[in-house]
Amino acid sequence: MSSQRNRTSQAGTIIARAADIVAAIILLWILMYLLDANPANDLVQFAHDASRWLAGWSHDLFTFDAEWARVVAGYGLAAVVYLLIGHAVAGRIRRY
Repeated sequence: MSSQRNRTSQAGTIIARAADIVAAIILLWILMYLLDANPANDLVQFAHDASRWLAGWSHDLFTFDAEWARVVAGYGLAAVVYLLIGHAVAGRIRRY
């Protein structure tokens, strides 16, 4: 019985950490965008490509006039949703 509880606890931890990593990648891109990072840099390109893929459903959801507001709102929404859903699922798994 304790072995199963340990496995579900580990699964919950893995899911929570995965949500944290996804949100961190998206937030890294937002920060790089706001600081006007060099788009030719490999790290900047990776963060942008990964964030665009992860937030494909929300990156152009809003139509603010200022581009920075669209980036922060669209990508920020994706980061928050990943965190909320990931941690909710992890908490639910840990309870079993």
